[in-house]
Amino acid sequence: MPAGAPWQKAGHRKSEARHRWEMTRLAVAGIDYFVADDREVHRDGWTYTADTLGTFDDSVDITLILGADAALNLPTWERSDEVLDRVELAVAPRPGTEMRPVESAAGSRLTWLDMAPLALSGTLVRSRVADGKPTRFLVTDPVWRYFTDENLYRDAHPASVG
Repeated sequence: MPAGAPWQKAGHRKSEARHRWEMTRLAVAGIDYFVADDREVHRDGWTYTADTLGTFDDSVDITLILGADAALNLPTWERSDEVLDRVELAVAPRPGTEMRPVESAAGSRLTWLDMAPLALSGTLVRSRVADGKPTRFLVTDPVWRYFTDENLYRDAHPASVG
């Protein structure tokens, strides 16, 4: 689920919500256990995970998948206690991010994904595109084709594109 207007990126240039939605849709197409959801891209104003979670029926089980670096920042999220009370967390290990501080930040409803830590992020992809470096095998083929065809990220400083 891409953010519509991510409040933590206020003041930063970011790709349009429609592009983030399309890349999300393309990334999970054909994968049975993922569902792309566009409810945030159609909301007005800043989007907060706690508000989004409130749009789901209480009977729906939600697993929030985050990289360890993002999970480490959960205490800075708007109403993070509501988020942590509502979801199960699945956390991907990230190089340079230790488990113990993440577990402290994320609480008890955390499951570590059994995978090698990857130094791959949206920031890295955007930076490589902006610098004219190859990104061909860093994302799925449909996502790569989309941002290449749409000429996304080429004219932006990588740190300023969200």
